[in-house]
Amino acid sequence: MNTSQSQELFAKAKQLIPGGVNSPVRAFKSVGGDPFFAKKAYGPYIEDVDGNVYVDYVGSWGPMIAGHANPKILEAVSNTIGNGLSFGTPNPLEVTMAEAITSIVPSCEVVRMVNSGTEATLSAIRLARGATGRNKIVKFAGCYHGHGDSFLVKAGSGVLTLGLPNSPGVPAALSELTITIDYNDFDQATECFANFGDEIAGVIIEPIVGNANCILPKDGYLQHLRDLCTKHGSLLIFDEVMTGFRVALGGAQQLYGITPDISTFGKIIGGGMPVGAYGGRRDLMEQIAPAGPIYQAGTLSGNPVAMAAGLATLDIIREPGFHDALWAKTNKLLDGLEAAAKEAGIPFYTTRAPAMFGLYFCEGPIESFDDAMRSDAKRFGEFFHLMLERGVFLAPSAFEAGFMSSAHDDAAIDKTIAAAKECFALLAQ
Repeated sequence: MNTSQSQELFAKAKQLIPGGVNSPVRAFKSVGGDPFFAKKAYGPYIEDVDGNVYVDYVGSWGPMIAGHANPKILEAVSNTIGNGLSFGTPNPLEVTMAEAITSIVPSCEVVRMVNSGTEATLSAIRLARGATGRNKIVKFAGCYHGHGDSFLVKAGSGVLTLGLPNSPGVPAALSELTITIDYNDFDQATECFANFGDEIAGVIIEPIVGNANCILPKDGYLQHLRDLCTKHGSLLIFDEVMTGFRVALGGAQQLYGITPDISTFGKIIGGGMPVGAYGGRRDLMEQIAPAGPIYQAGTLSGNPVAMAAGLATLDIIREPGFHDALWAKTNKLLDGLEAAAKEAGIPFYTTRAPAMFGLYFCEGPIESFDDAMRSDAKRFGEFFHLMLERGVFLAPSAFEAGFMSSAHDDAAIDKTIAAAKECFALLAQ
């Protein structure tokens, strides 16, 4: 496989951009080797500057649920850009987007558009702190909510540990306001609230973890958190930047029947354009400026082009049977991969939600961050490169979820399974 142009671009990029990339996981650091540089993408495929074509299960890390270069989305963008790229004043598409989100997600009575998932989660915890008058935030090991200081905290040992900063530049004083507990551990959550309940402003969680690969909640766990928050006057924040509109039309909160106080969104509601949003109960959201005293602003928030792309995407996923078809595609892929690994005698386990999945090189089950860490990252790295050589692009990390789109047809999935059979056989040698 010729990658000479990508190699030249990466060598140049490393002199101009930190690590040669504008987001760390793109650098292939955890799997080894150098990244390819994309030239274009269409349907379920992505093509690099050297002309190599890959079946893509990254999907720009989640937004491309309708596939790359979807004609309906491109048409919506094309029809919008002729009117201007940004106005700095309200535009009608912002209102239409707010109507769409609030109609699809009942827990969001009012919504504010922002420019990224990180902005959405930062704004959500500011709202939680401002609305409750409390300072502590609870997060979960293995969950990722963007690169805000309050989130770059690692779990300590023992049952409950106030976090230590996991990145230089994060003040220790701020990290002390973040409590990290284990996902899916009922007892830790109960003890956390027993110890700190009157200090906790909010609990922020990926209802389905997408940044320790893909971990599903145990039965009743999300309801347990809902009950604890209600009892102690804390706010439950669902980070649905990944899961929103993907695992069900109304996101994980619809899938599991839980009503959070605040929700954060991104990815799909931009259709591939930079976007984010947070929303919740009216009494909470009306504390955001200019309706209330809690300040948050953004020059490009509600950008008309991003709104057009996102609205076109929402129109597509509202079509009857859309998510059922995605669930069937996801099951076909993962059943095929599991069968191929079993035939080769390779320890391998998958987790799955509609249009979202995790691949683990270990025995299951996978129910926590510690479970996910049992996966053989070295073997995944080998598998990643073997698959890439055969034209399949998986997330370049053993701890990132994969994404299915409606554009992944039988041909793309069959090619992936056939490639996996070859790769598992090689790994077994």
